[in-house]
Amino acid sequence: MSKRYIESAKLIDKSKSYDATEAMKLVVDTAKAKFDESIELHVRLGVDGRNADQQVRGVVVLPEGTGKNVKVLVIAKGDKADEAKAAGADIVGDDDIVKKIMTENWLDFDVCITTPDMMGTIGRCARILGPKGLMPNPKSGTVTTDVTKAIKDVKAGKVEYRLDKNNNVHVIIGKASFGAERLETNLRAVMGAIIKAKPSSAKGTYLKSVYVASTMGPSIKLGYSEN
Repeated sequence: MSKRYIESAKLIDKSKSYDATEAMKLVVDTAKAKFDESIELHVRLGVDGRNADQQVRGVVVLPEGTGKNVKVLVIAKGDKADEAKAAGADIVGDDDIVKKIMTENWLDFDVCITTPDMMGTIGRCARILGPKGLMPNPKSGTVTTDVTKAIKDVKAGKVEYRLDKNNNVHVIIGKASFGAERLETNLRAVMGAIIKAKPSSAKGTYLKSVYVASTMGPSIKLGYSEN
């Protein structure tokens, strides 16, 4: 461990569960790297993701944004392609872009949005886009006829949360430079969405553990209530 990490860790009582306000102040204070560190939220859920009725997945627009300039690719044709350009998409294409992804493994974008009529075409890229989390999906709002709204939501700070194979959810809620108050606003928005997404079939404790950490900093435990 680096000297910087060790010094930051001294600020945290590992035996304590902090409330949201305290945790956000601490996570900012422990982000001591020379770059603007991302602030990560890690939630372990009391569900079994092997069961289809216990999947937890959704999207939420962070009130304070993500702090990241998101590069948006839209795969569409005709009027929808024109609409995407007018709405501020960074890259717009159709078969040419799909071919580039497939032949060059081109992934120079952060989010891919497409229209339903193009799903058959972009489906050929699933093996490339899927593992990178870039495959458009109706549940995340990235397969839609309203490309203008989809682009604006992504640019405004829409993030997706989803269960991993170990029943954890990982979401970036902002940057250290946001300060504690703005980070807390984003934290509450994401946690509210995750709590609301609790499957009706889930039994026992839903929020098993909640932690936040900066990119290079130590983790901080939150005593978060489901209510």
